[in-house]
Amino acid sequence: MKDKVRIGMIGLGNRGSSLLKDVILSMNDVEVLAVCDLYEDRREAAAKLVEQVQSLKPAVTSDYKEVLGIAQIDAVVIATSWEAHTDIAVAAMEAGKYAASEVGGAYSLQECWRLVETYERTKVPVMIMENCCYGRDEMMVMNMVKQGVFGEIVHCAGGYHHDLRDEIAFGKENRHYRLKNYMHRNGENYPTHELGPIAQILKINRGNRMVSLVSMASKARGLKEYIQREKSGDAELMNTEFRQGDIVTTIINCAHGETITLTLDTTLPRPYSRGFTVRGTKGMYFEDNRSIYLDGVHDQYHIEWKSQWGNVEQFREQYEHPLWKKYLQEGVRGGHDGMDYLVFSAFFECVKQGTEPPLDVYDMASWMCVTALSEESIALGGQPVPIPDFTNGKWMHRE
Repeated sequence: MKDKVRIGMIGLGNRGSSLLKDVILSMNDVEVLAVCDLYEDRREAAAKLVEQVQSLKPAVTSDYKEVLGIAQIDAVVIATSWEAHTDIAVAAMEAGKYAASEVGGAYSLQECWRLVETYERTKVPVMIMENCCYGRDEMMVMNMVKQGVFGEIVHCAGGYHHDLRDEIAFGKENRHYRLKNYMHRNGENYPTHELGPIAQILKINRGNRMVSLVSMASKARGLKEYIQREKSGDAELMNTEFRQGDIVTTIINCAHGETITLTLDTTLPRPYSRGFTVRGTKGMYFEDNRSIYLDGVHDQYHIEWKSQWGNVEQFREQYEHPLWKKYLQEGVRGGHDGMDYLVFSAFFECVKQGTEPPLDVYDMASWMCVTALSEESIALGGQPVPIPDFTNGKWMHRE
């Protein structure tokens, strides 16, 4: 077992730089040996930060292949634009380096199969860093599901409800990749925040699998109106007809009969929510009012919307996930309410022990493929499209 994990950091935009500063450099068992980004100012700022914290100047490069060529590096963290994730993850596996890939949707089924086939050939793990799988409420609800509190699970829902109009509209200035995607694509482009925790609950790839989906997209109006109001001097964007629908709804059918509804909602005014919802024969969890409704307990309040349901906090003592109980005792750290620290701790522990990650290549491929398949379904007017079995039958007996 390794005492320390030596890593290369690839991609240093908003996400990569915040991970480096708030999470990775706070870990005593991790050393950053290289930083990589296409933009010089980003990589130089990262190198300066690493040197300040570790008293060690990392290698600095714009070419991720140079990072993969450093023999001492055990693993790489990939926080680049969406379209680069697969190429870098595949190259990392071929170089014998563990890969931690930030989230995003796939552009084709072929890239998902590349991930799976490369892993099965090299046996070098890749982990999709879906931090929401480590959210406190998500893990408590999963614990309750395992204990049968909600009965048999029939339906789950979730969404990426996040007003990103400013980030997208100022994509050129911010050097952010979302702008081009919203100009040229139309689909469920960011499915894993909501789908990851749902997949854990429904045991996707571990006794269950997603079989097919249908997607529909609304018209695209939110960004155009925002740009007319906030960025009217940008002639290019003023004349752009965005393809990405304001609301995309995707319905997934699972092998054991459960359904999943995903909603992408990023270009209209609204507060943030992931809309995490679990429906079973004995009750439900509903994120938007952080409430739990149980059959035989809250029946008299079925007409009331919020105030009379069981608040999540009432269930903490009995159902808090053991991982979070320990985490709270030790002290919550890192970004996104502690989720980032937990997901990266899990990854680095696997690297140290040489074991498989909890969110593996099959999860990565099956969650990411929803984006490409949703684009296809929307283009076909909402027709059902099959979801491949990336495990090739192994889902029936994987734990």
